[in-house]
Amino acid sequence: MKTIKLFIILLVLPALAFGKDILKGYVYDRRNQPLTGAAVRWENSKTGVATNDKGYFEINGTPRKDHMLAISHVGFNKKLVHIYDFAETQNIVLDENTELDEAVVTRTPPGRIKSRTGILQTEKITTKELHRAACCNLSESFETNPSVDVSFSDAVTGAKQIRLLGLAGTYVQTLTENYPNLRGPASIYGLDYIPGPWMESIQISKGAASVKNGYESVAGQMNVEYKKPNSAAPLSLNVFASDASRYEANADAAFILNDKLNTGVFLHYSNESASHDNNDDSFLDAPKKHQFNLMNRWHYMSGRYASQFGFRFVQDYRTSGQTMHTLNSASVNRDDPYRIFVNANRGEFYTKNSCILDEETNGNIALIFTGSYHDGKSQYAANKYNVYGNNLYASLMYETGLGKAQQLSAGISMNRDKYSQSIYPAQPVTGQPDQETTTGAYLQYTFNKDDKFIALAGLRADYGSLYGKMFVTPRLHLKYMPVEWLNMRASLGKGYRTVFVMPENSFYLASSRKIEIAGDLKQESAWNYGASISLHIPVEGEELGISGEWYRTDFDNQVVTDVDSNPHAVRFYNLQGKSYAGSFQVEASYPLFRGFNILGAYRWTNVKTTYSGKLMKKPLVSDYKALATASYETRLKKWMFDFTAQFNGGGRMPAPDAVNPLWNTTFDSFTILNAQVTKNFRNWSIYAGAENITGFRQKNPVISSENPFGNDFDATMAWGPTMGRKFYAGLRYAIGN
Repeated sequence: MKTIKLFIILLVLPALAFGKDILKGYVYDRRNQPLTGAAVRWENSKTGVATNDKGYFEINGTPRKDHMLAISHVGFNKKLVHIYDFAETQNIVLDENTELDEAVVTRTPPGRIKSRTGILQTEKITTKELHRAACCNLSESFETNPSVDVSFSDAVTGAKQIRLLGLAGTYVQTLTENYPNLRGPASIYGLDYIPGPWMESIQISKGAASVKNGYESVAGQMNVEYKKPNSAAPLSLNVFASDASRYEANADAAFILNDKLNTGVFLHYSNESASHDNNDDSFLDAPKKHQFNLMNRWHYMSGRYASQFGFRFVQDYRTSGQTMHTLNSASVNRDDPYRIFVNANRGEFYTKNSCILDEETNGNIALIFTGSYHDGKSQYAANKYNVYGNNLYASLMYETGLGKAQQLSAGISMNRDKYSQSIYPAQPVTGQPDQETTTGAYLQYTFNKDDKFIALAGLRADYGSLYGKMFVTPRLHLKYMPVEWLNMRASLGKGYRTVFVMPENSFYLASSRKIEIAGDLKQESAWNYGASISLHIPVEGEELGISGEWYRTDFDNQVVTDVDSNPHAVRFYNLQGKSYAGSFQVEASYPLFRGFNILGAYRWTNVKTTYSGKLMKKPLVSDYKALATASYETRLKKWMFDFTAQFNGGGRMPAPDAVNPLWNTTFDSFTILNAQVTKNFRNWSIYAGAENITGFRQKNPVISSENPFGNDFDATMAWGPTMGRKFYAGLRYAIGN
C-alpha cells in the first residue's frame, strides 16, 4: 500500500510544479541529425551556450526578457526564433548554407559517435550511420560496426543473435528507450522485431554498465532509441525490395497536437515469400517470413513534468524446412517432409514519468513501468514447442546534484518474468524454472572534475525469488583526460543472469539432438573488467582518431551449453572449472579528403569454457574480425557512396561423431563485401546496393539434410551466411519539419 501511495504522489506532484526561465531545446539539421557545437544565444547578448553531442542546450533567460533566440553553426544559415513560452522544449532545424558566391567550410557530422565526455565506453550509431546500409531491422544495423557481430543461431529459422566482447547476446542487456526489453523467447528473434526506419539511434556500452538499469549487463548494454514525435519529421516513408523477393514498407508520422502534447504512429510490413535452395540440399536457405509491426507513442511536457507512454504489437510468422519448392528432390519424402513453423504474437506497453524537483541541484524523480506478453508457437517436424511469457518491470529513480562536481542517484526496481511452456513429444522441461521476481535497490555516486577526471561508483542489492537469496552488484568506472585529445577509461563490475533454458534456446529443436537439462541450474555470475584509450590527433586540419581497448569476463558460475560431449545431444549444466572471454580491439578513422572517410579496425577474441572437465575454445566463434569501411559524400551531399569489407576469422566446430564424422573440426576464415550508393533529393532519397558481393555461403549448414528424421540431423551448426549475393533498392521520403 505504501508503494502504491508513493506512485500516486509521483503522478500528482507534477501538477504542483512550476518552472523558472530556463529554456531547453535541441538543434538539428534537415535530416534530423543533432548538430554538435551549435552556438545558442539571445539576440542582444554576446555570450551564450553550445549544444552537446545530442544537439541539446539549456540557456538562462536574460534580465531584459529578450525573446529572440539566435542559433548558428558553421556551414548552416543563422536562425532567429521567437520564444513565446520558456516551459516549451524547442526543436530547432537549421538549413545548410549552399550559396555559391561565398566559400563555406562544412564538416560532416559522423554517423558513429564515440563519447568523449561520458565516463562509459559508449558509441552511438546515428541515423546517418544506419543509412549507410539497407538496415531493414536491428539485426542488420551493425554491418559497418567493428564492435558488434551478428550471427545466425541456426540455418533454418533465421534466428539471429548479437555477440559483444566474444559473448552471446544473452549476456548483453538489451534496452529500448532505456528500459529492459526483448527477454526470454524474444531474445532469439527480437532483433528482427525492431524496424531500422523507426530507430533514431543505437547506443552501445561495453563492459559492466551503470547499476541503474539492473544487474544483468555482463558484457555490455545496448539501448535503442525510437524517433521522437517532438523532433521527427511529420511524415517519413521507406520502401525496400531485394532480388531475394524480400519486400517491406515502413511509415511513421508525428503529430504536434498542442504546445504540450504530441504523438507518433509507426507502421511496418514485410514479407519474404520466395523459396531459395541454392545448394540443393532440399532445405530452404532462408525462411519465408511475414511480419506486421505497429507502435504508437505519446509525449507530454508541462513545466517541470514530462511523461511518455505508448504500446507496440508485433506479429511474426516464419516457415522453413523442406517446402513444396524443394519436394522435387529425390531425397524428400513427399508424404512427410520436414517442415518448420515459428509464429509469434507480441505486445508491449510502457510509461515513463519524470519531474524536476529542484532546478538548482538538478534534483529530479522518475518512474518507469513497462510490460510485455509473448505468445510463441513453433513446430519442428513432429516436435512442437509452445511458450507464453510475460514480463513486468518497474523502476523508481531519484537524482540530485551535490555541489558542482558531485551527483547522487538512488532507486528501487522490480522485475518479474513468467513463462508457461510445453513440448510435444515430451522433452525434459518439467521441473525447470518458469518464473522469477527480483526486487532491488541501488545507490550510485559520480564525481566529475571539469570532465578531466570522472569517477562513478555504483552498488545495488537484489533479492531473487527463484533462488531465495540476496546478491550484490558492485561497479566502478574511471575516466581521465589529461589533455583534450586523450581519453583513458577503466571499468570493473559484476553481473548476474537467470537462465530460462528452453525459451532462450528453443532453436536446438531444429536438430535430432537430445536436450538434457540439469535439475540444479544456478544463477550465472561473472566479473567484467577492462580498459580503453582513445586519441583524437589533429592532422592537416582534420582529426585522426585512434583507439584501443581490452576487456575480460571471468565467470564464477555459468550455465554451460555443451554440444561437444555428445554429438547427438545438447547438455545444459553448471560450470565445473573455468570460463572466460577476452577481447582486444584497435581501430583508426580519418577523413582522407573532403567528404571521404575511412575506418579500419581489428578485433581478437579468446573465449574458452570447460566442457566435461576440459577447457576448450567456444565453438562457432571466430577468432578475429577485421573491418574496413569507406564512405564518400559529394560536396552538396547529393550522392553518397559506401563500401564495407568484413574479414572474419576461422574457429572451432563442435566435436563430430568419432565413428561417423559428418563435419570438420574447424571452419575457415571468410570475407563479406557490401556496397551501397544513395542519391539525395530535397525531401527524399533513393538507394541501391549489394550484400555479400562475392557470394560466399557456408556449403553444408544443415547436417544430414538427406535424412532429417534420422539421428544425425542438425541445423544448428551455422557459422557463416546461408544466402549468397543479394541486390536491393529502396526509397526514403520525409516531409521536412
